[in-house]
Amino acid sequence: MPASGRVHDRAVLDALESFQPEQLEQIAWRVARKGRDPLRGAIANGRWNAIGEMEVLYTSFERDGALAEVGYRLSLEPVWPSKIEHQIHQLSIRADRALRIDELAQLEKLGVDVAKYQSFDYAATQAIAAAAHFLQFDALIVPSARHAATNLVLFLEHVQTPPELKSSEAVDWSKWRGRGRR
Repeated sequence: MPASGRVHDRAVLDALESFQPEQLEQIAWRVARKGRDPLRGAIANGRWNAIGEMEVLYTSFERDGALAEVGYRLSLEPVWPSKIEHQIHQLSIRADRALRIDELAQLEKLGVDVAKYQSFDYAATQAIAAAAHFLQFDALIVPSARHAATNLVLFLEHVQTPPELKSSEAVDWSKWRGRGRR
């Protein structure tokens, strides 16, 4: 991926340099459209990446967390998209230099307006991710904006051991919605 040309906030860089990188080997969950490679990252605009800056793989440590992230997006449509099929994938993840900022208070100290964390105002979180990527972290451990879960965002170009697909199954959105979800 080409360099973004982003000028990093020195205060954010200094703050992130004070965090100790973590190693982790863990199962994570990811929801993707049926037929899409579940190990392929995103370069589109998102909470933890700006368009074209880097390729990230969004996952959650909880199955319901992964479902909630995609389910929320689908719920924003005027009519629930009934023809789109998704699968939920269980992945084995290894990160050698993960950055844990999984509490809203930590994010607030890094410039995130936590009252708007669930909104689509991504500027502060994208700046944190870009700085973490610049500092060669290979993953972010962050709170989900859609569920009481912790998410794992992998910077694919920095991950030494690629994620491994363990299992996949179809998502039944009708059943998921019937349990009181959007």
